[in-house]
Amino acid sequence: MAKRLTKIMVFIVLGLLVLLVALIVVYWAADKSVADLERWQLPNSEFIDVQGMQAHVIRSPRCMAYPSKNAIKNEIKSNLYSDKTLGQPKTIVLLHGTSASLHTWQGWTRELSDDYCVISMDLPGFGLTGPYTNESTQYDSANYAKFVIDVLDNLEVGRVTLAGNSLGGKIAWRTAALYPERVNNLILVDAVGYPATPKQVPIGFKLAEYPILTPLLSRVLPRDVVKKSILSVYADDSKVDEALVDRYYDLTLRQGNRLALNRRLLEMDNTANQAQIKQLNLPTLILWGAQDDLIPVENAKLFHRDIANSQLKVFDNLGHVPHEEDSVATVKVVKQFLLGEQIDE
Repeated sequence: MAKRLTKIMVFIVLGLLVLLVALIVVYWAADKSVADLERWQLPNSEFIDVQGMQAHVIRSPRCMAYPSKNAIKNEIKSNLYSDKTLGQPKTIVLLHGTSASLHTWQGWTRELSDDYCVISMDLPGFGLTGPYTNESTQYDSANYAKFVIDVLDNLEVGRVTLAGNSLGGKIAWRTAALYPERVNNLILVDAVGYPATPKQVPIGFKLAEYPILTPLLSRVLPRDVVKKSILSVYADDSKVDEALVDRYYDLTLRQGNRLALNRRLLEMDNTANQAQIKQLNLPTLILWGAQDDLIPVENAKLFHRDIANSQLKVFDNLGHVPHEEDSVATVKVVKQFLLGEQIDE
């Protein structure tokens, strides 16, 4: 009996090994360098030195009206800084979510760039920026907030309106909590911050949560897994075309991004620091897709409850990335908010 069980176990192990080899052969996807991914650079792409990384950043033309770095530092130090005192355009900084990139904001950027300085960036571990060069740096919200501030310092930017989706939303409100002298307004789009029970989780996120799979996941990437992950965060499947899947797929292959995703999912303090949300005291716009299966719309109401100076707008037919799924409808509300208008819920 024991010998029979041993033989069965051997066959099972051999079967798993054969399956593993087959997966590697069929879905092998080598890392790509930034040069290999040049197609995803935009006409105004920049790479700036931040914490030893070459951070991928985009600025709209109106951003070039900034004063000197010394002037900004003096204003920040005296806590008197405002857009008006230094005569610069109002500035909006856009922070993407997990496995996304600055490209997710292109719709908003087009609509806002005529009137505002718009800055977007690929956060560490994503897009063309890639992972932290210092491997001891954890992928938590405090370190991400420091990265955002370092980018702004490098670009000689003072106070801003900070907008973020999902992970980027958590980074946005944490930056406002940790560096209140740098944030005028918040825009939270389906933001991380409170416990949530997802109706469905992108399959790529599920797999990346298991460290034992890291050696495999860092070498293979089924394109269909990427497509299914995108479909899970959109409400309207017809908007997920092959060009969109190509972008997400290619940028996931950026050297180091797959390993960084695994670490991010293990190290990110998604539901920590909730007490700081109630301490926020700045105009805040909360946007949410009612069809969000990852972070339910009930969490939007929690943000609205806990941030005293906040307004809430829910989009009935949009999912977890409403700014990308329907940039026109969502940015229209953003423009109203930036002009100081009251938002209809």
